[in-house]
Amino acid sequence: MTVPAHADWQYPGTYVGDGWYDDDGTRFVISARGGASFGMGKIENGLGAVSIGYYLLPDSDQIIPWGQCAITNSCDDLTFAGYGEIAKLPATKDYESFSFAAGASIGWTIPNRPQWRIEAGWDHIAESEYNSSPMFKGDLSLVGGAVDSAPIESASVNSEISTDVISVMAFYDFFTGIQKPSRSVIPYIGIGVGYADTTAILNLYDPYGDISAQQEFSQYGEPDDYNLTQFYRSEYTTPNVAGLLSLGLSYGITETLFLDFGVRGIYLPRVKWELVNTEQDRHREVFSAENMIYINAMLGIRFEF
Repeated sequence: MTVPAHADWQYPGTYVGDGWYDDDGTRFVISARGGASFGMGKIENGLGAVSIGYYLLPDSDQIIPWGQCAITNSCDDLTFAGYGEIAKLPATKDYESFSFAAGASIGWTIPNRPQWRIEAGWDHIAESEYNSSPMFKGDLSLVGGAVDSAPIESASVNSEISTDVISVMAFYDFFTGIQKPSRSVIPYIGIGVGYADTTAILNLYDPYGDISAQQEFSQYGEPDDYNLTQFYRSEYTTPNVAGLLSLGLSYGITETLFLDFGVRGIYLPRVKWELVNTEQDRHREVFSAENMIYINAMLGIRFEF
């Protein structure tokens, strides 16, 4: 009778002689995944202390900023309504957006504790948009003039953000024994920590004539015919320490190949959108997303050998 011979590498574990192998459950792990991502975060005004002068149009309750009446040199003909801090205006909407996500990991299972996997991974959340016009809106308290408060709108933005996360995660697979069972569904959980870079591309517009009329913003754009700043397209990257949590199911197609479906949550404390000058040496925050959370639902494959 003729039978095929097997080399040592075709068996899991270490050969100990007489056809026996000692398997402690250690496996090298490599995986790839892709799917969809949903991001959300609380948008906060980050303009800081910017005091704007407002004027009251005659025979009207309409309030306009100094920048609008300065275009026609008509401010002296209007009633001064007062000064207001536009940093106190709330954002009109929070960040919520869908995008694509992908990732890859390498790692190993722990000797004699094969239910535990340690993986170093990379996740990429593709570009998503945050657009708002007006950006800020609300009743603003005014001082030093004829009006105590007024409804104010300020700024308009078009922006995109994308995020890359490098992480280390510990996973626990719910099975018994040394070898993961094939043709079975295996639940798992995971927790980890990582480093995240979030790049925000910001196009800031000022249809209301308040921000662009301020001297402190002039270095972030070019003056137009009315000496109002037309802002540059800015790109700024926010670094963060990221927290990760994962839940999922894997299915053993073979003893070494697993189909994986998981939901991965990524927490970022703060992501900023900032104006940047042409020399890239000065920047100023416009707004931020506080407590940003990405929820990634991804399908992938994992090899363990």
